[in-house]
Amino acid sequence: MEIYGRKIDEKILEIGEKAQSACREQFERIELVEEYNTAKVLSAFIKNRISERHFVGSCGYGYNDDGRDALDAVFADIVGAEDALVRHNFVNGTHALSTALWGVLRPGDVLLSVTSAPYDTLEEVIGVRGGGNGSLMEFGVKYQQVELLNDKPDIEAIKREAVGAKVVYIQRSRGYSLRSAISVAEIGEVVRAAREVNPDAIIITDNCYGEFTEKLEPTQVGVDLIVGSLIKNPGGGIAATGGYIAGKKEYVDMAAQRLTVVGMGKEVGCSLGETRPMLMGLFKAPSVVSAAMKTAVFAAKVFELMGYETYPAYTASRSDIIQAVKLGTAQKVEAFCRGIQSASPIDSNVVPEAWDMPGYDSKVIMAAGTFTSGASIELSADAPMREPFAVYFQGSLTYFSGKAGILAAADEVYKC
Repeated sequence: MEIYGRKIDEKILEIGEKAQSACREQFERIELVEEYNTAKVLSAFIKNRISERHFVGSCGYGYNDDGRDALDAVFADIVGAEDALVRHNFVNGTHALSTALWGVLRPGDVLLSVTSAPYDTLEEVIGVRGGGNGSLMEFGVKYQQVELLNDKPDIEAIKREAVGAKVVYIQRSRGYSLRSAISVAEIGEVVRAAREVNPDAIIITDNCYGEFTEKLEPTQVGVDLIVGSLIKNPGGGIAATGGYIAGKKEYVDMAAQRLTVVGMGKEVGCSLGETRPMLMGLFKAPSVVSAAMKTAVFAAKVFELMGYETYPAYTASRSDIIQAVKLGTAQKVEAFCRGIQSASPIDSNVVPEAWDMPGYDSKVIMAAGTFTSGASIELSADAPMREPFAVYFQGSLTYFSGKAGILAAADEVYKC
């Protein structure tokens, strides 16, 4: 049958109908979180009296940029933080994470990751991979990690290892692994365990892909800093670039000194007219995240009905927007990515191929027909070309466009 601009096998369409019917209860649960977070965002806009004057961009040094400062205040209120640093000149989430780590760590300090190894692109920042080039370890920062226990934080091990750590680091999302995302409640348990043995530890959470998936953010359960990208969840598909750091004012200021220059911090940095799309994207973010989560739930059920292992299962509670499907072969991973690309609004004619992407230790294939390059809040899929040949996909600006992409991906895999 011809649907969504392409011919999709009747078997796949039948599976799609069954999947959507089975997902209704999960969709309702997601919509309750969307409604709660929409109210939270709207309240922050009203409290801070956002007006048209905040859309006016500054240039040069950016002194007294009202829009920039208002955006920081709105973001901080939304996530329950003392302060925030929301800037278009963070080039990606890894840049924001690097800035936060460089801001608070000093030579001789210990950085302790308590959710196993961090995402691939942060390994070179830390220094566990690559040739140095100014990594944290090259400047005398020590690195340790605690492995997950049954895919969950190992609380007893964290209590043992956190004693001498300056920074306790939590990666909320799964990265290129099949583990579940770490929920806000689980993050709270890690905070309590670390504080019990080391009250002075600075607890940082890589919040990428997790924003607005639950009613609370990690800063509301005791995390000192959360960090993320604006071309993921909180940019709402409108922010063209950027990232954020939010949490305790002292640590946000330390990060700001690294982003700009010591002694100036948040006081400089022009907005160049980017405040309006960042505010607008933030306002829309709860509904866009809801669409992405519905797409993930639908996809999990579709591929379960096709006989594949999915992580998480469609009925599971979710703390990020990422859905993993274990396809088992490189050929099927490529087919999945072809399907996603073919149903994208931008570059639907492009055929994705695996390549040596900077920051990764194996070839990576990416499908992303997005309005903003690399925006993984828009429907996208990627996978390292290595065992167990699982594909990771996320995003969708609307549920029904996401559904189209998933059916196209399923059709390509079915035909392999």
